[in-house]
Amino acid sequence: MTRVAAVDCGTNSIRLLVADVDPGDGRLTELDRRMTIVRLGQGVDRTGRLAPEALERTFAACRDYARIIGELGAERVRFVATSASRDAENRDDFVRGVVDILGVEPEVISGDEEAQLSFTGATAELAGSGLERPYLVVDIGGGSTEFVLGDERVRAARSTNVGCVRLTERHLLRDGRVVADPTTAAQIAAIRADADAALDLAQETVPLGESRTLVGLAGSVTTVAAMALGLDSYRPERIHHARISLQQVREVTEGLLRSTHAQRAEIPVMHPGRVDVIGAGALVLLAVMERSGAREVVASEHDILDGIAHHAASEVR
Repeated sequence: MTRVAAVDCGTNSIRLLVADVDPGDGRLTELDRRMTIVRLGQGVDRTGRLAPEALERTFAACRDYARIIGELGAERVRFVATSASRDAENRDDFVRGVVDILGVEPEVISGDEEAQLSFTGATAELAGSGLERPYLVVDIGGGSTEFVLGDERVRAARSTNVGCVRLTERHLLRDGRVVADPTTAAQIAAIRADADAALDLAQETVPLGESRTLVGLAGSVTTVAAMALGLDSYRPERIHHARISLQQVREVTEGLLRSTHAQRAEIPVMHPGRVDVIGAGALVLLAVMERSGAREVVASEHDILDGIAHHAASEVR
């Protein structure tokens, strides 16, 4: 077994996975998995820079993760940073801080690399599941959404600059404050228009309609799935590989968009850091399903983080 630590730092959250990876079959045994909402991408779409307070929240989480990695004795640490740090003018400040805390340089990967890792993490355990190929893996992040079509290997991939945080800041906030509560019809239309434009762009590269199984990743998808399942607490073992119908996604999305901030905060499965961005994320998922013709989405708790762990283990071997 090879023990590795994978860190995925996105626009909304930073996550850690420490796992043992079997060098024979690539099977991953999870030792610790955790997530912290740090909102690294706060204001990046507007200012082009990482905010000082966002950097400090991220560094605080890194210090906590460094302690866990040390206690578990990982042989290799791989730190991958995605949309927000790709877009920021001052990303060198971010890189220096991570190196000082964790001793590894964050890899600010391209959207295509992000898509490849997401596909690996989401599909590594689907063999023998009975789900039809090709898979369309859709990773709805805070700042970007990745579309990846493939069988055993990736056939086509595209990253687009729409995500739950980016769309929320663009259409629902002004000077960091909510413009309307609940969301207005005009705001919903603006978010949907951006999602549709992203789908137009994705479809230039990825034939969305050719997929036989839609696999949805990240917090927007898993939260919608948890709500559709009627869970009274967030339970990853129930959510992982749950099959949620188009009608269920539509009903949950419409309910989220009709609700106030206070009402969303009371939903048992809702992470506090997702309360203000979940409506935009759910709307992106609904747009993807309608465009691709998917009758259901398979929610996955395994995603880019697992892909990073697999790749880190292969580098140790």
